[in-house]
Amino acid sequence: MAQAAQMNVNEISTPLRVEHDKKRRQFTIRLNGSHDRAVLLYEYVGKKTVDLQHTEVPDAFRGRGIAKHLAKAAMDFVVEEDLKAHLTCWYIQKYVKENPHPQYLEHIIH
Repeated sequence: MAQAAQMNVNEISTPLRVEHDKKRRQFTIRLNGSHDRAVLLYEYVGKKTVDLQHTEVPDAFRGRGIAKHLAKAAMDFVVEEDLKAHLTCWYIQKYVKENPHPQYLEHIIH
């Protein structure tokens, strides 16, 4: 089983592209064709406030920096749309701590 998972990791041959589905309120990255996906979920909790709730990367693809791309896309969205953000997701909290850009920090609700 571990060998199969390892093989999947090596199949990421195309650049990662984050897609934003505003209707479903999620950011996704297709992995290994269109089968596997990494996802970041959010909800609007006010007119101009979002809660960045959950980031998930399939086990076989973890540890490769994929979630970082989702977190960056979500935080860039918050800044571009001039929203405020609750960071419920521990990974996004970690991402912002490691990338304390002023434009991110001024949009976070503590």
